[in-house]
Amino acid sequence: MLRPARTADVARVALLEADLFGRDAWSEEQIGAELSAPGRAMLVAEDPADRSGVAGYAVLGVQGDLADLLRIGVDPTLRRTGVASALLAHLLGAARAAGAERMLLEVSEANTGAAAFYAARGFVEIHRRPRYYRDDAAALVLQRAL
Repeated sequence: MLRPARTADVARVALLEADLFGRDAWSEEQIGAELSAPGRAMLVAEDPADRSGVAGYAVLGVQGDLADLLRIGVDPTLRRTGVASALLAHLLGAARAAGAERMLLEVSEANTGAAAFYAARGFVEIHRRPRYYRDDAAALVLQRAL
């Protein structure tokens, strides 16, 4: 089940964020700030086994005709179950409804699974930012028309 994130979700999202992104993870304070930032939407997928748990989350920013997928993460034990696909599909629709014409995102070149996930959903590389992440991996800037 997808729903808008609530303040009560911030700590659980922060734990998942730290597990998924390590040194590049957002802090609990950053996540809380995103929850209430103008032009932002944060969505969570509830864990089907524990409705108080977070199976995944995503953060979208929209300004004018441009949407930025700022974060998307799924509990590693629930990968390949459709959680990320559902989160992304919902945010693509929300971005369109907000008037965005294209969506951008960044993904580490080292994260080949995520890059393939986005490519399968119509995202194409438009730029590369060398040594962007703390492990010196480049960021692939991907775009998709909405």
